Amino acid sequence: MGKQMTEMLKGTLEGIVLAILSVQPAYGYEITARLREQGFSDIAEGTVYALLVRNEQKGLVDVEKIPSEKGPPRKVYSLNAQGQEYLEEFWRTWSFLAERLEQLRKRKA
Repeated sequence: MGKQMTEMLKGTLEGIVLAILSVQPAYGYEITARLREQGFSDIAEGTVYALLVRNEQKGLVDVEKIPSEKGPPRKVYSLNAQGQEYLEEFWRTWSFLAERLEQLRKRKA
């Protein structure tokens, strides 16, 4: 992934992860796997875990510890009402930016 992609992703990864959680609850590794399935192959697990901790601190997700057969309990994250509102705002902002960027691209002035 190029430097430009990495920088753009930094600003949108939070919304992308919340969008994943809006489909169904997941633990960190599952989220990373889903990101990779979507083509975000260079995202490190540590980046996702740090983002999940920040989202938990912001009150955007709920966390439930689920027993694991392989080691300590897993923290399963689910989108709560505050997170859903945040995600809706993210999509509104994304749509606004995407429309403006498309207008600029089409002008080719």
